[in-house]
Amino acid sequence: MTMRNYIQKIADKVLAGGVVSGEEAVKLTGATGSDRYLLFAEAARIRDYFVGTSVHLCSIINAKSGRCAENCAFCAQSSAHATDITVYPLIDEEEIVRCAKSAELNGARCYGIVTSGTGIQPGEELERICRAVSRIRRETSVKPSCSLGIMDYNTSLVLKEAGMVTYHHNLETARSFFPSICTTHNYEDDVETIRAAKRAGLNVCCGGIFGLGETFTQRIEMAETLRELDVDSVPMNFLDPVEGTRLGRANFLTPMECLQTIAVYRFMLPGKSITVCGGRGTNLRELQSWIFLAGASGMMTGNYLTKPGRLPEQDRQMLIDLELTMEVCA
Repeated sequence: MTMRNYIQKIADKVLAGGVVSGEEAVKLTGATGSDRYLLFAEAARIRDYFVGTSVHLCSIINAKSGRCAENCAFCAQSSAHATDITVYPLIDEEEIVRCAKSAELNGARCYGIVTSGTGIQPGEELERICRAVSRIRRETSVKPSCSLGIMDYNTSLVLKEAGMVTYHHNLETARSFFPSICTTHNYEDDVETIRAAKRAGLNVCCGGIFGLGETFTQRIEMAETLRELDVDSVPMNFLDPVEGTRLGRANFLTPMECLQTIAVYRFMLPGKSITVCGGRGTNLRELQSWIFLAGASGMMTGNYLTKPGRLPEQDRQMLIDLELTMEVCA
């Protein structure tokens, strides 16, 4: 069977309600040349069928920066690395809410409050975040999300009561590759955080970062874990190396490889929201708009955690040029 016929066969299987096995997904990663374009087109067809054609935008605020005790190889905020990022404690409630209102004006339907560190503990910081979340629910139409590290069930309930809709916590990479990236906590701690948030009735946004040195097979391994956990949305980040980190000189990705990864994830996770986030500009360069041709259903707009992103008006113009509509807040 030719690769073209194989791609169409697997796409038809997905559209009929079938599940792509890890072995089948790995074979899809072998598409080259014009077969890749067919892979992208079939991923977009799957996206259209399961989640529709409208694009959702999300935005984040780096609400607490630096001094993280974790040693993730890619992270500029780790205390294990010497980088030139700005370090600051949790910002005040007014600034968090102000930025949420700005995100709303820029078209974001989800706004994430992100803090550095292993996790959030009961006390003044959690209370401040809860107050901000409550105000965002009252004063805007965006859906507040938090990314506060490893979290237990009781804290999940506290945040949900405050009005948080989605909890974000990435697995970062495959279980088999994780020890090469982080040794300060166990992979299962991250998995349990996802399970705790789901038990609390929260939506879960969980994905990872590509280009850390992992193989395509390990990318498929992470996708299988995400499928087992039944996460609601999958953020896909691509390494944008930061000088001073262990991966500060890494250069593992090409634009087409990024797009192929997005497409294969759509085959494996057909009904999930797949959002392209950090590293979009650095890695995709002139092919940023192709993420939607390869099956993505959303993107992060505005700045990232420690690096600037594209201007929101540039992203909106890109969607206009693609004749795609933005999903609006309910």
